[in-house]
Amino acid sequence: MRITVLTVCPEMFAGIHDWVLVKRSEERGLLQLEIIDIRSFADGSFRHVDDSPYGGGVGMILRCEPVLRSLKQYKDENSHTVLFSPAGERYTQEKAHAYAGKEHLILVCGHYEGVDARIQSACDEEISVGDYVLSGGEPAALVLIDSITRLLGTIRQESTVEESFENGLLEYPQYTRPAEYEGMAVPEVLLSGNHERIRRWRREQSLRLTLEKRKDLLESCQLSDEDLEIIERIKNE
Repeated sequence: MRITVLTVCPEMFAGIHDWVLVKRSEERGLLQLEIIDIRSFADGSFRHVDDSPYGGGVGMILRCEPVLRSLKQYKDENSHTVLFSPAGERYTQEKAHAYAGKEHLILVCGHYEGVDARIQSACDEEISVGDYVLSGGEPAALVLIDSITRLLGTIRQESTVEESFENGLLEYPQYTRPAEYEGMAVPEVLLSGNHERIRRWRREQSLRLTLEKRKDLLESCQLSDEDLEIIERIKNE
């Protein structure tokens, strides 16, 4: 796939082509990542990309001309354009999978106090990575690039399908050597070699963690009768 990032702060992406997953994906022909400086599409020797809002107000607004010019050059019939915005849909693992299947994804990084509304009209979708304020869309773009790239086939499929949010639940606790450290021991079941016991333990731990820390996830998760019995037992403990 191809990912194009439109930004006024290209320096925030310095070294991104050396990220292990990005580098591996590019070497294998799975990813083409390009960072485009919006300022190169602005007029004048100073390349101004912001201006004060009509009607007054605090802060500066990202101007539409340089952004729309850059979109005109890089967008085609196979492109899907995403603008980072607090008004956007919440980014999820499901959305990461959807984006990983796109032929060309254009990420538009807002900046300053906001963006000219005509930029919003030119984009296919608005996305938010959380209910907090960032200085711009660049950190959010880094999040998307990382979450999408790891789904392109550069890591084992088994490593992605059992992670948190992949099945709607938080992932179960993981352990590795040593089996005991300063009195803290790995649960016996994980050392038993009994795969069915391990499966049941992991599922219970996943449900337990989700119930304790992200109960909201259970509302949209498909639960089996066994899951419901486990949850009821946990609640009665």
